[in-house]
Amino acid sequence: MPHVDMMEVARAAQEVELQPFKRDGIKLVAPAKVNLYLDISDKRADGYHNAISVMHALMLHDVLWMRKATTEKDFEYIRQQSTENNTPLIAKLSERAFEGLAPLDINPHHNIVWKAIVRLAEVLELRNPTPLFVHLEKHIPSQAGLGGGSSDAAAALLGAAALWGVAKDDPRIELVAQELGADVAFFLYGGCTCLRGVGDTFDHALEPMRAPLVVVKPDFGVSTAQSYQAFDKAPFLLPDSVREQALSAKTAENVPLANNLAYASEAIYPELADIRVWLSECEGVQGALMSGSGSATFALCDTFDHATALATQAQKIGLWARATLLGAYRAAMVPVR
Repeated sequence: MPHVDMMEVARAAQEVELQPFKRDGIKLVAPAKVNLYLDISDKRADGYHNAISVMHALMLHDVLWMRKATTEKDFEYIRQQSTENNTPLIAKLSERAFEGLAPLDINPHHNIVWKAIVRLAEVLELRNPTPLFVHLEKHIPSQAGLGGGSSDAAAALLGAAALWGVAKDDPRIELVAQELGADVAFFLYGGCTCLRGVGDTFDHALEPMRAPLVVVKPDFGVSTAQSYQAFDKAPFLLPDSVREQALSAKTAENVPLANNLAYASEAIYPELADIRVWLSECEGVQGALMSGSGSATFALCDTFDHATALATQAQKIGLWARATLLGAYRAAMVPVR
């Protein structure tokens, strides 16, 4: 019996699935981010915490393929789903995971990409928008503190606006982004940015750096809510001097690596501290830090070769890991090839 290459079969199936998008659609990239600095402080009356965050975009990214419904088969599917759910279907979302990631275990209608498109149609007051088909290629792990879902939502907003004939600088796009979550609006601009408020209010942009790093994640995620609960039980506040250094930095490379929410996540999962310590002690590493509430930890490296070697070491011991670059990346449309 001839050998069947299942990876080749999967690639062929993917190519067939993408043909309508390559022929009639658009392609967008949705970059990941890390927090070079995250400073959580007092809890507000609305239940959120005041925060200062310096985010930096990565070359590591998800891909969104988007197109408008055009064929009779498309519209028949839309009619069927709208009838079954008693509401007009604005978007159909499919998803495939790569990089060894597990498929998202979530109803497509609960995905932030779908929510972003539906909300944009509402804010634009489109009475009968042409339904959209979206195919999401996941390369960024979830529950990792890397902002994958938020970046996907930002890209979806740009893609939906383009397909519906709305200018990419229409202020309603950013309005919806801000509604969806603290990180979503960041990905419309990317690069390196300092945010205040609850981590959702633009304070100032910093000159980004193009530096190599490795991102490492165990086979579990961290619930942001659980991390904040642990923080409230035993808050660890950063010194004023570190905060002043972060706020006065004009370039990303001058931002002190600090994250006081990491202590809470590492208290819940001590193995996260083990990963950070291991990375920080490796050759060619300038510093290591958990991103956001985790569970991903990143290490800034002297060279890309160091980052690649570390990624290989991490993978050998069962961790998800990727070598990548910091840079002036953002959610954006790219040529279809």
